Amino acid sequence: MATRIQSRFVALSSSPQRTASYWTTMAERTSAGLLSMMLEPTPAVAMTLPAEVREKLAELELELSEGDITQKGYEKKRSKLLAPYIPQIQGVDPSLQIDNRIQASSQVVLPVSKHNKSRAGNARDERFRSDLHTEAVQAALAKYKERKMPMPSKRRSVLVQSSVEACTPPDTSSASEDEGSLRRQGRLATSTPYQGHSHPAVEHWFNRVIQGSSTSSSASSTSSHPGGRSVTNSAAHAALNANATATALADLMAHTQLDNHSAPPDVTGLSERSSIHLERPQVGSVRGVSRSYNHHASMMETADVQQPDPNQPRPEGQQMSPLEGEPLGVATNWPPSLPAALQRWATTHPKNPCLTALDNAGKPVYTLTYGKLWTRSQKLAYTLLNKLSSRNEPLLMPGDRVALVFPNNDPMMFMVAFYGCLLAELVPVPIEVPLTRKDAGSQQIGFLLGSCGVTLALTTDACQKGLPKAQTGEVVTFKGWPRLLWFVTDGKHVVKPPKDWHPSVREASNDIAYIEYKTSKEGSTMGITVSHSAMLAHCQALTQACGYTEGETITNVLDFKREAGLWHGVLTSVMNRMHVISIPYSLMKVNPLSWIQKVHMYKARVAVVKSRDMHWSLLAQRDQRDISLSSLRMLIVADGANPWSISSCDAFLNVFQARGLRPEVICPCACSSEAMTVAIRRPPEMGVPPPGKAVLSMSGLSHGVIRVDTEEKLSVLTVQDVGQVMPGAVVCVVRVEGTPFLCQTDEVGEICVSSGSSGLAYYGLPGMTKNIFETIPVKPSGVSVSDRPFIRTSLLGFVGPDNLVFVVGKIDGLMVVSGRRHNADDVVATALAVEPMKFVYRGRIAVFSVSVLHDERIVVVAEQRPDASEEDSFQWMSRVLQAIDSIHQVGVYCLALVPANTLPKAPLGGIHISETKQRFLEGALHPCNVLMCPHTCVTNLPKPRQKQPEVGPASMIVGNLVAGKRIAQACGRDLGQLEDNDQARKFLYIQDVLQWRAQATPDHPLFLVLNSKGTVASTASCLQLHKRAERVAAALMGRLNTGDHVALVYPPGIDLIATFYGCLYAGCVPVTVRPPHPQNLATTLPTVKMIVEVSKSVCILTTQAIMKLLKSKEATAAVDIKSWPTVMDTDDLPRKKCPQTYKPPTPEMLAYLDFSVSTTGILAGVKMSHSATSALCRSIKLQCELYPSRQIAICLDPYCGLGLALWCLCSVYSGHQSILVPPLELESNASLWLSAVSQYKVRVTFCSYSVMEMCTKGLGSQTEALRLRNVNLSCVRTCMVVAEERPRITLTQTFSKIFKDLGLSPRAVSTTFGCRVNIAICLQPNRLGKLAEQGTSGPDPTTVYVDMRALRHDRVRLVERGSPHSLPLMESGKILPGVKVVIANTETKGPLGDSHLGEIWVSSPHNATGYYTVYGEEALHADHFNTKLSFGDTQTIWARTGYLGFLRRTDLTDASGERHDALYVVGSLDETLELRGMRYHPIDIETSVIRSHKSIAECAVFTWTNLLVVVVELEGSEQEALDLVALVTNVVLEEHYLIVGVVVVVDPGVIPINSRGEKQRMHLRDGFLADQLDPIYVAYNM
Repeated sequence: MATRIQSRFVALSSSPQRTASYWTTMAERTSAGLLSMMLEPTPAVAMTLPAEVREKLAELELELSEGDITQKGYEKKRSKLLAPYIPQIQGVDPSLQIDNRIQASSQVVLPVSKHNKSRAGNARDERFRSDLHTEAVQAALAKYKERKMPMPSKRRSVLVQSSVEACTPPDTSSASEDEGSLRRQGRLATSTPYQGHSHPAVEHWFNRVIQGSSTSSSASSTSSHPGGRSVTNSAAHAALNANATATALADLMAHTQLDNHSAPPDVTGLSERSSIHLERPQVGSVRGVSRSYNHHASMMETADVQQPDPNQPRPEGQQMSPLEGEPLGVATNWPPSLPAALQRWATTHPKNPCLTALDNAGKPVYTLTYGKLWTRSQKLAYTLLNKLSSRNEPLLMPGDRVALVFPNNDPMMFMVAFYGCLLAELVPVPIEVPLTRKDAGSQQIGFLLGSCGVTLALTTDACQKGLPKAQTGEVVTFKGWPRLLWFVTDGKHVVKPPKDWHPSVREASNDIAYIEYKTSKEGSTMGITVSHSAMLAHCQALTQACGYTEGETITNVLDFKREAGLWHGVLTSVMNRMHVISIPYSLMKVNPLSWIQKVHMYKARVAVVKSRDMHWSLLAQRDQRDISLSSLRMLIVADGANPWSISSCDAFLNVFQARGLRPEVICPCACSSEAMTVAIRRPPEMGVPPPGKAVLSMSGLSHGVIRVDTEEKLSVLTVQDVGQVMPGAVVCVVRVEGTPFLCQTDEVGEICVSSGSSGLAYYGLPGMTKNIFETIPVKPSGVSVSDRPFIRTSLLGFVGPDNLVFVVGKIDGLMVVSGRRHNADDVVATALAVEPMKFVYRGRIAVFSVSVLHDERIVVVAEQRPDASEEDSFQWMSRVLQAIDSIHQVGVYCLALVPANTLPKAPLGGIHISETKQRFLEGALHPCNVLMCPHTCVTNLPKPRQKQPEVGPASMIVGNLVAGKRIAQACGRDLGQLEDNDQARKFLYIQDVLQWRAQATPDHPLFLVLNSKGTVASTASCLQLHKRAERVAAALMGRLNTGDHVALVYPPGIDLIATFYGCLYAGCVPVTVRPPHPQNLATTLPTVKMIVEVSKSVCILTTQAIMKLLKSKEATAAVDIKSWPTVMDTDDLPRKKCPQTYKPPTPEMLAYLDFSVSTTGILAGVKMSHSATSALCRSIKLQCELYPSRQIAICLDPYCGLGLALWCLCSVYSGHQSILVPPLELESNASLWLSAVSQYKVRVTFCSYSVMEMCTKGLGSQTEALRLRNVNLSCVRTCMVVAEERPRITLTQTFSKIFKDLGLSPRAVSTTFGCRVNIAICLQPNRLGKLAEQGTSGPDPTTVYVDMRALRHDRVRLVERGSPHSLPLMESGKILPGVKVVIANTETKGPLGDSHLGEIWVSSPHNATGYYTVYGEEALHADHFNTKLSFGDTQTIWARTGYLGFLRRTDLTDASGERHDALYVVGSLDETLELRGMRYHPIDIETSVIRSHKSIAECAVFTWTNLLVVVVELEGSEQEALDLVALVTNVVLEEHYLIVGVVVVVDPGVIPINSRGEKQRMHLRDGFLADQLDPIYVAYNM
């Protein structure tokens, strides 16, 4: 063993003729004389180190791996041994040293540190190994300078994984087939010999190491094991691990700008290529994030479609011509069919061994002879055809499909069953043993069995006992599987056929012989049908290609049920009377050397293995000194088509050459389920050209062309050939997409095969069969290459010199990102080259792509070790991103780490990729660490909107006139023309109306309050209310002055209404305040205090209970209780009449203050004058037709807005009776409101969205129970939702749908709209029946669909329902009498045209007169109440609502016969988010997010600097928290073209909601910035 440093120059001395011819052929192949690839000499050609040196190096390596020697001592001794073989040239330009280097074949020695020795699962996956690659990765990482980055913060409970298995290393029984978890005599051997390949691209690295240290760079590398590092890397690590001073997050993001270079953006989004050093952000640093963090988003240039790079390399070679294999020779003694071959050998050589099966200890359990195989197969065939029946009909007919369910350790029973089926002319369908009902991919296997019409499954007795059983004792029916009859094929269940019965042994026909299953990239399972003639032809082709002779011994390590394991170990072996030693997977895991021991013991001539098996045996080889592999003439590497198999082959050769292994016997092959064996390297005795290697530029490969690596020093792929085309086959390479044009010689394409020895079709899938099995390759001229159809193999590759076939990847692992191709296996290899051993399990990594925003995005998922710390894992993730960016020039969209043992497993270990992808997309992966990088890899966002210079007002009005557009203006009915016998009209003040009613109708009931049980808590007639108000006035008059402000802090009820009028009687100004919540004083009491202070209240009126609360000990913690104004309780006021009530001098005087917290968190109090109060009551009375004979039910809070008006004002003005249902009572009895509506047969009712939500969530499943309690809602004519927001269509529709069963009319539910400047702009009283005929009804509310993308540009574009990006908007109700509305441009303040988006302005007698603010900053908001249009009607005084919306003239007519103008509210201006030059409404983003996962209960979004922050409430287990990060990011990208900056996952109920059911996003933002949300998880997207 020694260190080999290969040169890319072929040693001319070794093979001058071949080299010369190679250069000529290459010159011919590339039209421009371009060198497409370079071949390297194999170890056979290269000079080797002396055997004793290799032996000493191996011992040295062992000492290190077992901790008997220190790292330093190891390196010292090693360099001493290698010194004579490595020239140390100082001071020479590295580029000149190429020719001075010695070529030597070697093994690279990997140290392992002591503390990692005992850890299971350290076995390295040699498939993904290239020393050169590791060097490249380390070099790439060294380029990055240290940089801090925000690390996700996680609640501790999420770190503690609940499952027990999550804390154990991956279960060895299902370790990956590409990864070994080896346990050997209590300790783990982890030293892995392998070798690197060098070429000029990395000259510099090799030389630096040779000169600067005694250790060659390919000798040790970070990726190999945690302990070992080369000097170069140690230096890099020292730099990386230096403790830089902590920089605040703000600083980081301030510098987070990308260079505007043509190369893809750096993965981390940092301006310099830098490594990321991570830490949790300090709370203090969070606020100051600079705006440039999102810089990348604003740099995007292309819209939706990526423009191809004009400089990308293009193929320049000649047109390839199809490549024909040698003709398939026909030997005279070849049997006419496989059953005939079996019959022949059973007759002529019955005692010859056919198959030896081993147990888990490696001892032979049984040897099946050809005679036994024949008689047993015969018995089974007879039994299947004659002894199984249903209703006296035979169960099976020739041609029927039968499932073969045999475990991997029982090849003998499988072989008997397979040949038994062939003899019975049944079609075997071998499948894996289902272990549980939830096996990954098991459902798809069920679909395959169902489509094949399988009714019978053959299995062994032991296997049948192990299958999951139903209570009846029968095998359960697995999910998606058809009903199966299970038949055990063991001896006692089969019957000896009578003497005169003989199976029909015919010549091979085109009938189906067997069906092999295959799983596609998407996870669907197809059955590939193979005919008898193709099966035989394939055996003949393999016999010819491999030179098989009768009686040879072959060792098979592969799965004997499918692919190469079946072809060599079950079919071809019988044709040639060979003896197969079958090594079960379970034995390999216990003893990885078993196959080599069996080769030695049985003097096997051929072994069939995968590179995994070679790698595993390297780990354990030193135990065996006396084994010899000299008997082998062929070591078939079944996965030789995998680009990463080359290093396993080389490493294996380096170690076992000393044990008799000849270099030329290693024969990689390329297989595909559809085309079977595509190419195989021939054994040396066939006089074939020597094998070749190609060092290719990964960048070139990503563009589909073959180039020697010249520019990119780091990203190369070394591949070996997979030999020549099979005998009798024709191979060509065609373009992957579109028409199958032949490729050029220097172009990578899909390999296609035409031969008589391949699969026929996908069973039952004619469409897919046509695409794959019947491809006709065409020349550029359009002429087809041949009349015979070709089969697509799904292998990507090219044909090299000497007609050798090279494979560089598979279609299944192909990811096309921004038009460039990347291979999943290559990305895995890069990820594993970043010192993975500490953090993730080798071979437990899945790489796949998901489609987001019109392009593929790469996702990497790995299993994390239970002992890896958060910070370390995150550091590793960041470095993986950088490595993949450097090597592949592609950004990773998402990197997720999941707990050990949680990824779905494929049948023979390995990861079930499609199932993993499915779980990722469904949000069911449950990762423990996630890193999303949308900022760097999403480069196809549409261009940010550029604000155009504003068009002048005059040109706008002319434009509208020219376009024939009417100005968007509308008004309710004219108050002056409405004749009504309204007695209350003659009173200027609402308190006068109450006094008049107390005299005129003293006993008329006005109010009725219900408690949570549905019983009447209190009532008030006109006289009772008047008297209670008088008592309050009498108590106030002596103490307070006229015009003083009084805070009313009462629970909802008559007390509140009585004190409200008491204040008016005494000349005081009432301010209604929601009382503090006794259980939540800390957050509710400060709001009370604030309103009291801001409103300048000189006195608080309340109940005794609340008074105690305000002055309690608990209250002192929340507020300064000494600063309360006078607090009076009104529970026991003396029965005093006030001498006289106060008469205001003018109706313009202040009547009451209405305080409300807006959704943006601003406490805004508005002033309502007496005239506005009366006008409001009259307008509502006319719109809703309220008369003393009416009853209405109100389920609203009485503290502000329309709720306050409906509770305290409207009943007194109109005289109707109000049934008051406090919303708080619904928390203990959700059906209270609806029951009351039904009981009192109420026609008109008001509620809020939060009430509606409580009913839909709380009563959705109880409608039947309500009906049994006689709840009937058919009386309801109008149910109005009171809101200051866009109508929530989904909620109102759900409500209507649920309660339709209780008689609720679908037309009854409608919405209202009001805001701070005018609390009632629209109400939609729907009337049905007679009322509609009286001409007072308005049309039903209309719904339109607008394009959400146009809305972002402040435009309204109407689209059809269901069209992409459509957003439904419901009219907000009918404009009230006396109210005028206009839509104005927010900037120019000019009027807009019909269906244009602008700010809603309102003019009405009941507009509020202004804000009442503590600091008197009215100047700031003066124009909210007093503004004029800049052109058009410049006289009217308008109030600005602060809401965006549009007016649209509909085809409906209103009561006056005019066409109806519908007002659509889009959202509050204050709430909108300005991102990428566009205006977004939070509700739209939130709706998308809530839809993305079933566990998201609620969502709120806001911006922080210019990052979009999404807060989601998780309703489910905390394990799901990290699943949401990717789903939220995906949906916002897909539907809104926005990149989410931060995803915060919180508990249900964290998002604050006000009494109207509106989200308080600014409160939430403040809580987030102050770190008060106690989030489950916070993810910062890179």
